[in-house]
Amino acid sequence: MRLGLTETNQPRVVIIGGGFAGLAVARKLQRSEMQVLLLDRNNYHLFQPLLYQVATAGLEPDSIAFPLRKIFKRYRNLTFRMAEVTSVAPAENRVITDIGPIDYDYLVLATGSRTNFFGRSELADKVMTLKSIPEAMELRNLMLENLEHAVLVEDLKEREALMNFVVVGGGPTGVETAGALGELKRHILPRDYPDLDIRLLNVHLLEMEGRLLGGMSEEAGEESLAALKKLGVKVWLDTGLADYDGEIVKLTNGKTMAAQTVIWSAGVEGATLPGFADNLVAKGNRLSVDQFNRVSGFENVFALGDLAAMTSDDLPKGHPLLAPVAIQQGELLGENLVRLRAGKEMQPFNYRDKGALATIGRNRAVADLGRFHFKGIIAWLLWTFIHLMTLVGFRNRMVVFVNWLWNYFTYDRGVRLILKPFDRKIPRQKKENRKSPTSA
Repeated sequence: MRLGLTETNQPRVVIIGGGFAGLAVARKLQRSEMQVLLLDRNNYHLFQPLLYQVATAGLEPDSIAFPLRKIFKRYRNLTFRMAEVTSVAPAENRVITDIGPIDYDYLVLATGSRTNFFGRSELADKVMTLKSIPEAMELRNLMLENLEHAVLVEDLKEREALMNFVVVGGGPTGVETAGALGELKRHILPRDYPDLDIRLLNVHLLEMEGRLLGGMSEEAGEESLAALKKLGVKVWLDTGLADYDGEIVKLTNGKTMAAQTVIWSAGVEGATLPGFADNLVAKGNRLSVDQFNRVSGFENVFALGDLAAMTSDDLPKGHPLLAPVAIQQGELLGENLVRLRAGKEMQPFNYRDKGALATIGRNRAVADLGRFHFKGIIAWLLWTFIHLMTLVGFRNRMVVFVNWLWNYFTYDRGVRLILKPFDRKIPRQKKENRKSPTSA
């Protein structure tokens, strides 16, 4: 297959992944004397922190995605190829892709993370996940379709199952998703479904630990718990998902509930590629790297962000799986590659923790900024501003801002559309259990 790569005397840097880390490296290499090749299975950069808003009908997918070719259209030394990388052959300085093998001088692995089921792979076909645009759209379709089916179902228990939403995991994604669902229940669904008793709709949030937002302060966890309860979300602390067969949720405390929608946000793991020895893969399926993000045992292979396990006495588990970590590592690696090219020493990575934020809904958020803790509308405004500024592209910022402004003043979400499911995982209710459109 013709790859169309120009043969030059410049060293070739192959970057796998167009996420936060991959973009940061590429931008730093914009004016370098290197040939940069960016590979990604998609032709767009995805702003993953707002995926839950696509799933809950707050935003359209194109408002949080931006074409990679448009980002790099003025980069003379960068080539983009849409490709699936199947494995890496580091001993041969080569990556194997579905468009053919590609040689490199430097390899940057920025493949991010994938859903972690903690060894319970049987759940993958039963629960909904939030790691990509297709998954977010599939979840939106499922939730809205279940509500439409609930209008037609006669049996009360089946209707309750269709109107039960269970979110597994009390981290930022779980808290924000549960909060968005709580706002849907309170402000929007009663108007959309006047013939449904919305009081039957329940949002459950399961968290194995004794508090929410374990990576943030205790104040943030307590505030998020109080805010979710105000929205009517039923929070189950010290409780996890014991089993789910697609219809019945079994909790670790022995209780059960019927639910047709279970959203898994309980954790992620590094999206490693085949080709590295098992002893290089650390806990969380992350690659062991040194202070320069070099994969252990290799001088020209680097791993960034969610994929990199840079452990130390202060960070025995490595850095948190957050966008700021990926961005800072990517920026420093780009600078270090330029230093290598110039024969200079690389600089070690030191994470500058600028804080953490999570939103629970309208005027409700928590923020930990160093020694300072904010909550309520101040934290919500901070969260809004930072997310808008981190989005790629002026158009995307404006579209998201206008959507948020409209939602804020109208209590409405204008993209409650049911589109054809990508790959429906949970079968819809049997037709014989539905009411006739003319029945009472």
